Formats: sequence, structure tokens, C-alpha cells
Amino acid sequence: MGTRSKFQEVQLEIKKLFTWSYLKGLVVNPAQVQLVAFLIILAELVLNIVIVERVPYTEIDWKAYMQECEGFLNGTLNYTKLRGDTGPLVYPAGFVYIYSIFYFLTEHGKNIKFAQYIFIGVYLILLTLVLRIYIKTRKVPPYVLVITILTSYRIHSIHVLRMFNDPVAVLFLYASLNLFLDSQWYLGSLFYSLAVSIKMNILLYAPALFFFYLVNLGTKGTILQIFVCAVVQLLLGLPFLLVDPKAYIKGSFDLGRVFNHTWTVNYRFLDVKLFENPEFHITLLSLHVLILIIFIPMCIKYFKSYCRLKYVQKQVQPQIDAQNQENKRKTKLKNVKPKTKEIKLSKEQEDFLNSFEAMLQKSSKKVEGGHKKPQHKKFIVEEVEEQPYSINFDVLSQLFILPMFLVNFIGIVCARSLHYQFYSWYFHTLPYLLWSTNYSVIVRFLILALIELCWNTYPSTEITSVMLHICHLTILYGVFEKMSKELNIAAKVQ
Repeated sequence: MGTRSKFQEVQLEIKKLFTWSYLKGLVVNPAQVQLVAFLIILAELVLNIVIVERVPYTEIDWKAYMQECEGFLNGTLNYTKLRGDTGPLVYPAGFVYIYSIFYFLTEHGKNIKFAQYIFIGVYLILLTLVLRIYIKTRKVPPYVLVITILTSYRIHSIHVLRMFNDPVAVLFLYASLNLFLDSQWYLGSLFYSLAVSIKMNILLYAPALFFFYLVNLGTKGTILQIFVCAVVQLLLGLPFLLVDPKAYIKGSFDLGRVFNHTWTVNYRFLDVKLFENPEFHITLLSLHVLILIIFIPMCIKYFKSYCRLKYVQKQVQPQIDAQNQENKRKTKLKNVKPKTKEIKLSKEQEDFLNSFEAMLQKSSKKVEGGHKKPQHKKFIVEEVEEQPYSINFDVLSQLFILPMFLVNFIGIVCARSLHYQFYSWYFHTLPYLLWSTNYSVIVRFLILALIELCWNTYPSTEITSVMLHICHLTILYGVFEKMSKELNIAAKVQ
């Protein structure tokens, strides 16, 4: 009987794969991203191999990276003396170590083809980490990810045709976000600091991460995590700090560096003198701080809800697991269908769960043109035959991911200059941010297409630069509007 029952289960599962509702869900249902994510990875593997084999490689920074690492490997530890064809070394120590490994693996940087295949691996790992976030948050429909990820010319160019260090830094960043989602605090801090040690732009996430630490871990815990980050930076930079600390700090974390107007994507419409004017940079920094002041209180509220719901999960999940075990035991021994049972929650647990559910229902009221009215459900877990009890707590990951992506995006909006490789800083967060607005699907895709157009236009023009700012500000306003409404709803429910 047991073998027959399992065989029937397999049959039912196979039949389910070919039902219209399941197949439709693979296209539009954010909860079914997992299988589509696997297919995206396979498609990207094939696509990137084709790109490497068919599209000519163009040298930009790879040779300079190798020259800078060669100086280090030859014993030079003074940052002022580490240089390449494009100028002095301007990245922290983590970059030097990682690209020194690439130096050895690629025959002193000469085996370009093998280097490109290394970066195919980098991109696929990065993409796996990104898609895991989308799987957990259940925010964006699968077809959106397929269209966005597979069609970006610029992103594929940055990773496998140019081999910039930006994707390597972002890879470690996404690893840290996944670790934080799994409550692996020390490992998360370690990988975040490693990301910063490869390129300084990862510090754009720092304001959100600081308050995430504070809300979840308190003051002592926050100090401890910052200490972990600092120790990583100190240990990595120690060989250079012992020789000339000023040269290392100024070279790798130069906040006052003036970018070349030739490569700017976002400020082509400005005169060179104004673009390089220190007062312009101070104005942008002030604007950055002002926007953060507006958004950070909202982010803190999201973090607090995340922290409370994580606490509820720890209390409720054991009850769910225990009930599933009991159900499984009864089914095996007696072959009796269990009755519907209610998981007992405390009043505090019910309040938090109701608040979170109301917020999610409000945020999902427009899904592909359809309308859903909020329904106040009791948290009763009903046992349908052959199905376990479950409450999807993964969805609360949205309360962590949105503020993190948003704060990074604010930094990009206020950036002094965006070069073409900088697109990798936020490309994979754009679908999430746009699906965190109330804009229609057409408007969302229009914004994605316009942003892609801006980044693919070389050299940038005054029109594309202005257009990029308009798209960025439109996203920022849309997210602000929706976050405000959701927080108002949550406040009323609580």
C-alpha cells in the first residue's frame, strides 16, 4: 500500500506540471520563480558561452588590472607606486588579492579567453544569488525576470567582454544579503566587508545595513558587527597600511576623486567645468543625505516589522513542524485523514501576522491587471489530504530587501558620475524596485527599456542623460508613494 501510495503521489505531481494553472503560474506567479530561475541559469550559461565565442573582446581595464597586480606580486606595497596603463590603483586590497589570483590562473593575464570563462562563472554565481532573493521574496513575476535578465546587452558586456571588478564586488554583496536573510550575521558582515574591499561603491548600502543591525541586534550587536567589518578591512589592508597608510587609504577609499566627464552616462548635459566643480559634488552629497533622511525612517519601520515577524516565525514554526510530524505519523499508521486544526497564536503574534498580511495584500492589489480585495483571514492551517501545514514566512524577506535595494538606488540617483560598468551596481534590483511601485506593467517595462537604452548608448548624449535621471526619479517617487501607503495601512491595522 505504501509503495502504491507513493506511486500515486508521483503521478499526481507529474499531472500537476501539465495543468493550465501550473503552466500559467510559471509565467505570471511570483511564487513559482524557482523552476524559471533554474531555466534562466541554464539559458545564461549557453548565452554567455556564445557571447565569448562569437563576440570580439575589447580591451578596457583588464590589462591595467593585471599590471597593478603584477606590481604587488613583485613586492611593491606602496599604493602610490601600483599603476597600470589607465593610471594609479584606486581599489582596496580585496581587489588586489582576487585579481592576483586571476593573474596566475590566466597566465599573467594573457589568456583572455580563459579569463572570460572565469567571469561566466562569476556571473552565474551572482545570478544564482540574485534569483534566490527573488524566490524568497515572491515579488516579481517570472516572465519579468526572463525578459529583463536575458535581454540586457550592457550587463553581459560588463561581465564577460570587459571583466570589470564591479561584478565581483556585487557578487560578494548579494552573497551577504542572502546570508543576512538566513540570519547568518557574522558571515553576512564578513562577505559585506569583502565586497567593500573590492570596490568602494558597496558602501552605498551601509546606511540601510547600519539600521538593520541596530533594529535586529541592538547597540552592542551593531558595534560587534561593525567591528567584524572593520577587522576584515584592517587585515586585508595591513600589508599596505604598514608601508604607507596614508597612500593606501587615499588610493583605495578616495571620496574626493574627480571622474572623467568623457565616460559619464548621467551628466553628459553638464559643462565640463561645472561637472568637475567641487561645489557641484557637495550639492549632490547634500542631496543624497537629504533623500536618505526622508527614506530612512520608512526603512526602519520595515526593518522593525521584519524583526518582529522573524520573532513570531521562531515561535510558530516549531508548532507547524510538530503538527506536520504528527499528521505524517497518523497517516502512516492509521491511514486516517486528519481534521482541520488551528495553530494557537498569542495576541501579539496574531497582530503582527495580520499587519503583515494586510500590507502584502494591499501591495498585491494590482497583479497583471487583476484586482484583489484585502481579506482578513484567521491563521488556521487546514490539512488538505497529502499536503502539509505551512505558513510562507519567506515573504517577509520583502521587508529587508526593499530598504536595502532602495538605499543603494538612492546613492546611484545622487552619484557624481555613472560609468558604463556601474550599471551592474543596480541592474538586477530594478525589477524589484519597479514592482514595488503602483505603476502599470506597461509603465514599468517602459522605464526598464528606457534605462537599458540609456546605458547602451555610447557615447552618452544629453538626451539619454536627462532621460536616465527622469527614469530614476520616477522609480524613486513610485517606491516612496507605495511605501507610504503600506506603512499607513500597517499602522491602522496595528
